[in-house]
Amino acid sequence: MSTTPNDQDDELAGTEQPFVSHLIELRDRLIKATIAIAVVAGVLAIWPGPAALYDILAAPLVAHLPKGATLIATSVISPFIVPLKILLMAAFLIALPVVLWQVWAFVAPGLYSHEKKLVLPLVVSSTILFFIGVSFCYFFVFGQVFSFIQSFAPKSITAAPDIEAYLSFVLTMFLAFGAAFEVPIVVVVLARMGLVSVEKLKEFRGYFVVLAFIIAAVITPPDVVSQLALALPMCLLYEAGIWAAQVFIKHTKAPEEAGEGAKP
Repeated sequence: MSTTPNDQDDELAGTEQPFVSHLIELRDRLIKATIAIAVVAGVLAIWPGPAALYDILAAPLVAHLPKGATLIATSVISPFIVPLKILLMAAFLIALPVVLWQVWAFVAPGLYSHEKKLVLPLVVSSTILFFIGVSFCYFFVFGQVFSFIQSFAPKSITAAPDIEAYLSFVLTMFLAFGAAFEVPIVVVVLARMGLVSVEKLKEFRGYFVVLAFIIAAVITPPDVVSQLALALPMCLLYEAGIWAAQVFIKHTKAPEEAGEGAKP
């Protein structure tokens, strides 16, 4: 039986419309996420302002500088560009829950109920863990690291770090600790996808401790304090990931998997 041109048009119309509607929905979700970031950025620009945000970010370092010392700007436009970067970074982090919600709202309709039970907790928990990692770095690690570094500075040297170099250092540390605190999520995903069994994860404990210290030595500054501050939480979070994987696998099984498990 031959296919008429009208039949071909009907087939194209049936497949094109859902694709276009998905694109439209994706556009709308991206616009909403962008608006959320822009609104937060506008509020932060008014209060406390870009300069105040940088002062907050630099507070752990300034507190350990010699009396009267301050950060310096070696580039003409640094006093403008660096606070603006921090403003955008802070706006994105604050609006991150809204951005992730828009992502979730876009993909959720195409997921099965057991897949929703898998994805949504991972999205929420990974976001929370990332913020915890960044907060831990800012409130605890920075103070210890800067105090340790300044204790080795010769008295003949006046410490005056550049603001761009400090921003680069802060972003690197934030990403390192934020990513390190995602260890439980990685463990859960690997176990849930069946790539690694929980028993194998338990056997890998000793190797992971060595791996955690190697990663900490590569990512963090060459001081003992920051390396321990990154490696030890990674080891504890690995144990938490093993425990969470056992619970997660039990409660996110597909209906056919649960049925197979019930068979004698």
